[in-house]
Amino acid sequence: METSSAGAVSSAALSSPGSSRAQHGVTLLGFSGAQRGVTLIELLIVMTLIALLVGVAYPSAASGIDSIRLRSTADNVVNFLNAAIDHAERRQQLVEVWISPKDNVLIARSPDQGFARRFQLPEPFHITAIRPEAEVSPDEARRFLMYPGGTVPRLGIEITGNGGKKREVIVDPLTGMPRNELPAAVSDVPKQAAPIVKSLSGAAK
Repeated sequence: METSSAGAVSSAALSSPGSSRAQHGVTLLGFSGAQRGVTLIELLIVMTLIALLVGVAYPSAASGIDSIRLRSTADNVVNFLNAAIDHAERRQQLVEVWISPKDNVLIARSPDQGFARRFQLPEPFHITAIRPEAEVSPDEARRFLMYPGGTVPRLGIEITGNGGKKREVIVDPLTGMPRNELPAAVSDVPKQAAPIVKSLSGAAK
């Protein structure tokens, strides 16, 4: 009786782990297969969402980068004009500023050539307008004179970039300081130049 009982227990004990392992193996196989399929689907969904987000966000990101570059270019023009105005004041020396839309360049120099600066606008930015307007071709170079101790001439330089985005650098005679603004925020510069302003047509030499 005891032997039979022990044998039965032994048999059950021996058969039970095998059965448990078999069931466990099936469960693992089933779970593993299901998990692998879900992961693949999730991966495809994530990749699709990323592609959609990139497609939607890229134009906005590119436009934002263009705006930053346009503003940086206008800031460089402000710094260029500041240097010319500062030299005229500190050295008490006349400085002429040439602006050439055709060549997309600004040149500042003193009569003795002791002060000479040149700024070439990088692509894709272009000088599209110079204010105050003058009876000359829009592509012709114009000259403005910075007199030592005198009123700074009223001046506006419109810069256009990709997509028609614009910035305008304004020199205000009241403050004597150039500033970088959006064209919509800038009041119209009158066609009549201040008496001190001399605008001449011709190529910058």
